[in-house]
Amino acid sequence: MKNMISLILGGGKGTRLNPLTQFRSKPAVPLAGKYRLIDIPISNCLNSDINKIYVLTQFNSVSLHRHIRQTYTFDRFSGAFVEILAAQQTIQGTDWYQGTADAVRKNLRYLQQPGIKYVAILSGDQLYRMDFREMLKTHIDSGAEATIAALPVTQEAAKSFGIMRIDDDGRVKGFVEKPQTEEDLNLVRTDPEWLEAHGVNSRGRDCLASMGIYLFNRDTLLELLTTSDHEDFGKEVFPKAIGNRHVQMHPFDGYWEDIGTIRSFYQANLDLASQNPPFDFVSDVGPIYTRARHLPATRMSGGSVKNSMISDGCVIGEDCTIENSVVGLRCCLGNNVTIKDSIIMGLDYYPESDDQTSSTPLGIGDGTVIEGAIVDKNCRIGKNVSIKCGPGIEAECDLKGVYVRDGVIVVPKDAELPDGWSLI
Repeated sequence: MKNMISLILGGGKGTRLNPLTQFRSKPAVPLAGKYRLIDIPISNCLNSDINKIYVLTQFNSVSLHRHIRQTYTFDRFSGAFVEILAAQQTIQGTDWYQGTADAVRKNLRYLQQPGIKYVAILSGDQLYRMDFREMLKTHIDSGAEATIAALPVTQEAAKSFGIMRIDDDGRVKGFVEKPQTEEDLNLVRTDPEWLEAHGVNSRGRDCLASMGIYLFNRDTLLELLTTSDHEDFGKEVFPKAIGNRHVQMHPFDGYWEDIGTIRSFYQANLDLASQNPPFDFVSDVGPIYTRARHLPATRMSGGSVKNSMISDGCVIGEDCTIENSVVGLRCCLGNNVTIKDSIIMGLDYYPESDDQTSSTPLGIGDGTVIEGAIVDKNCRIGKNVSIKCGPGIEAECDLKGVYVRDGVIVVPKDAELPDGWSLI
């Protein structure tokens, strides 16, 4: 693993996560109360003994840079680093990153340093736990030039992914992007007995979906990018490499979620707060790291909490009800507040007693009801506010200063909803 570096792609606009990405990049979006999406791939790397990590950024990257700078520091003797490679103008080019492959191509000089033999390319917006040492073993044992991680999925789910066709040795022989017809699915269907023989319980899954996790021999990656102008790994580089390169498939059968839309983000957070979460942050072998904050314990005056995650530093008033929800850092809830099926991201700082910037204080006021919503950071929500969908509310609309996306209400960062506000 000492000869391996990781490139985490975090430069996309994240338009499908808007308005959560209105003022931050997608990897900087808060997750599970106290983490950020970027913490997942970085933690997977560190837990796999990969400690040389580059993060490629472009849009709204200030908060992401700040988080990485404040979180991932190492002693000077280890040689470890997590460094930002921001899009920039150079003598060689003045354009921004045009895609995942183009972003890596514009930073090839960092891959050409001595001692690098393997390059892992990861996404910055996925939730999973993987040991990349196992993927490297598959790569080396098969003699591959490139390896792609694959998740078994059903035929119905396969219509939303890039699906691989493999031979009996696990070598990738074909690739179909989002197959829709029975004919296309037949081309890429994998025998369930093959999956079972390779330690994967098929459970009715007979298609292998690309996870967007790639491992290259360094020299192979350099050649692929310098001899073409391909801009995207999933749609161009890998499909074209299959014909004349040894591309291997590495099966993965754990929890994996691509958090690319408001609905997937919302559902993943609520699943994490459930009684039996599909992904557990508690792990002896694969902990998820984030910024260490010196916050007091959460204080609750009364009420009930069920199937929820409550982060550090919260102040929760009397007779509050919190169900199936995620409550982020420093949340300040008044008395008799009801939060159900919602994500409250919290505050970046505690409200000051002499705050005169608004008549509505930071936090959530007495008697407010929030259901089926995402409340971004630093919001001022008054007393007796009602944030929930009702009859006549469309699944995609903008109303009264809030957004409805995929049927989920999103209160944007720094929003102010005065006393008595209601969506209906």
